[in-house]
Amino acid sequence: MSESTFAAPLADVPDGGVLAVEVEGTEIALVRQGDEVYAIRDECSHASIPLSEGDVNVDPAKGPSIECWLHSSTFSLRTGEPLNFPATEPVPTYPTTIEGGRVYVALPEEN
Repeated sequence: MSESTFAAPLADVPDGGVLAVEVEGTEIALVRQGDEVYAIRDECSHASIPLSEGDVNVDPAKGPSIECWLHSSTFSLRTGEPLNFPATEPVPTYPTTIEGGRVYVALPEEN
């Protein structure tokens, strides 16, 4: 992983919602659930649709997820794994940190 890069002010990420951002040329959906912010590539692995346009879900058994609006594939915000069909491939997720009211994302070195 590379050094963490500033992604957005925490106040811009709606609690229970999504903010689409670009970090070092990578489109990312930031999802906030209370004190947690998740970062997932902003592209469904099934149909190349922006996940930031979908719905955020919180299932006590499966954890937080985001649903693609086009075919309803849902992805874990923790792992990027698809939780249902038609998607079968995971979506990359990235570590986040919050410092001084700012959200930072660590991308892989090859980005």
